Amino acid sequence: MNTVTNKMKVEIWSDVMCPFCYIGKRKFEKAMAQFADSSNIEVIWKSFQLSPDMVTDTTISTYQYLADHKGIPVADAKHMSDQVTQSAAREGLVYNFDNAVVANSFKAHLFTHYAKSYGKQDAAEEALFKAYFTDGKNIDDNSVLLSLGVSIGLDATDLNNTLLTDKHEAAVEADIIEAGELGIRGVPFFVFDRKYAVSGAQDSSVFLQTLTQSVGEWKTQQSASTIAVTDGAVCTPDGVCE
Repeated sequence: MNTVTNKMKVEIWSDVMCPFCYIGKRKFEKAMAQFADSSNIEVIWKSFQLSPDMVTDTTISTYQYLADHKGIPVADAKHMSDQVTQSAAREGLVYNFDNAVVANSFKAHLFTHYAKSYGKQDAAEEALFKAYFTDGKNIDDNSVLLSLGVSIGLDATDLNNTLLTDKHEAAVEADIIEAGELGIRGVPFFVFDRKYAVSGAQDSSVFLQTLTQSVGEWKTQQSASTIAVTDGAVCTPDGVCE
């Protein structure tokens, strides 16, 4: 007897240059580690660009960019970044804003969609976050993305062709459009089975509670709709009877 099953989806809208997205990833992972039914979860990362018009500029600091973007003194921008660095440290993350590169994230999103097709999207997200926040890498540079791809087991030649042709551009843009349709105005944004959502890098207990509720309801629905199949002789549309 075979049972038709699937997994409950948790979709995470995120941007690589978002400091709270990396923190939120860690807090969500902490909740997943405590969640008994984590094997029933499929995590899907979705693209969101905080600054789609940003021009990659390796000559200025992120403090200067933030100051210009918000219209505040550079000292205030550095103070804000220091506070975020402390929040990240509490989750075991190392942020080096002194070395961070002001870079448009669109190519990084192309990279994650490519990785998704090989079942390595989460690894790609982790590699990108570390590259941007910890290692001071330019995530808009093809050579950096190729190196990250190889580090997680992707084929460099195929990945390079993807980056040169923008093969996944439509998928990235579809995610961004879908975010607007769902009313998402900021990231990280976690959607559970398209029924519940958590906005921001909430405490892991919030994620755990939402996982418990959403998966509980999902399992109840699966029990009501799952078909238990007893295999026997059948005929198929192609004329095969066996």
